[in-house]
Amino acid sequence: MASTRTNLTAAVVVGLTAISAAIGLTVWTVRNASVYRDVGRYATAQAELAASLILEGLEGAQPVVIGPDTTSADELTISTRLGAMLGALPDYIVVLDRRGVPIYRSPEALLLSSDDATLLAGQLANLPAGGPAGLLSLSGLDERLLLVARDLTRPGTQLAGRVVVGVPTREATQLPREYSFVFFAIVPVLIIGSAWIAYVAFGLTAERIARISRDVAAITDGKSLHRRLTIDNAGKEFKVLVVTLNAMIERLETSFMGLRRFTADASHELKTPLAVLRADVERAMNEPSHNDRLVALEEALHETTRMADLVESLLTLARADEGRFDIHREPIALNSLVQDVYETALILGEGAGVAVNLQFTADVTVMGDLTRLRQLFLNLVTNAIKYTPSGGKVDIGLGLHPDNVTFAVRDTGIGIAAADVPYIFERFWRADRVRSRMSERGGFGLGLAISQWIAQAHGGTLTASSRLGRGSLFTVTLPLPPPRPAT
Repeated sequence: MASTRTNLTAAVVVGLTAISAAIGLTVWTVRNASVYRDVGRYATAQAELAASLILEGLEGAQPVVIGPDTTSADELTISTRLGAMLGALPDYIVVLDRRGVPIYRSPEALLLSSDDATLLAGQLANLPAGGPAGLLSLSGLDERLLLVARDLTRPGTQLAGRVVVGVPTREATQLPREYSFVFFAIVPVLIIGSAWIAYVAFGLTAERIARISRDVAAITDGKSLHRRLTIDNAGKEFKVLVVTLNAMIERLETSFMGLRRFTADASHELKTPLAVLRADVERAMNEPSHNDRLVALEEALHETTRMADLVESLLTLARADEGRFDIHREPIALNSLVQDVYETALILGEGAGVAVNLQFTADVTVMGDLTRLRQLFLNLVTNAIKYTPSGGKVDIGLGLHPDNVTFAVRDTGIGIAAADVPYIFERFWRADRVRSRMSERGGFGLGLAISQWIAQAHGGTLTASSRLGRGSLFTVTLPLPPPRPAT
């Protein structure tokens, strides 16, 4: 199989050859049309000249007949002097009487072979006077004659005859030597030179592509994703390609790092409850006391429930990543939903010693999935209560704006460092400060990732702002449904 470089070079050669052939054909056609037009004008002028000479001769002295003798006074005759004058014209001239019988042939016409003379006679019979010129191919001379006929009419009398002038066209229509040199010598050299230049240029391009391919192959082995492509002295397209590939490699690096972190975190999160579960089961099997056995089984059930929650969260995110988690949209009154979430938050806050307040609300309806929106709001409120020390407070609000509606949760908790805020929506992410101070309340680090997915699935956003030791603010923005057309 030929290389792309060879195929592109061949395409350039074919294209240049086709263009050159088209230009040559166009030049040939236009030139021939112009040549035949000029020859036609010349032949017409010669026919007019011959006709004028004949008619002037008829008005002079008694002519001497050249051709068949006739007895009619109206019959056309050609004198010796007039014949000599016509013979001086450098063309094929035939004079016909009114019956169509040739009475004069120029010396060139007399030299025609019998076959060519027969062809000429047939053409003379069919050639219209004053009409378009005709072409006659002479096989004996390898020549083409352009024939023009003119009627001879004496003043005040009927048609006296016809004069036909034939002008050779071969020499006039032949391609000039300069044209032949250009098309058959210079053009092939230009095509060959262009092909060589194209082959070299495509070679440079092929080498750059091969270099990029080698670099990409070396980088994407999974171990060198920190490297980036570089290319010097390349065109804009290659620079755009390299930038695009570097962006893709960066995304791959992020994905690989996320996958490794995900695997490590998932293993860690599952390892601890599994170890506790195993210990509880072994203790339940070895405990002689019935009450101690029940306590061990209760702890094992708790760890089983915790693992089930983790697996369910992972399954939710996996389905969301694959686009297989449908959102069942229906009209939802957010005021009622927020009120329900607030009542649940009061119970959670009472147990944690945190005051929960519903600062403001709005009567608004959106299109969404009731179960998922409830999960989103509860996640935010639960996180706020979980990371707010006893004696703090959590404020909830539902605000209506011209284009959207916002659900906000503000707490006076431990807050998040500014450097950690961009990562809080990543899976299994938990700040070390939070992990250390609140480990007894710590979750899996998947709640905010699920919350962000729910907000985005509803066409909205989830944003966060926080200051370490000053609390956090999480805001959900959801679009309003389009207004119904007026009836």
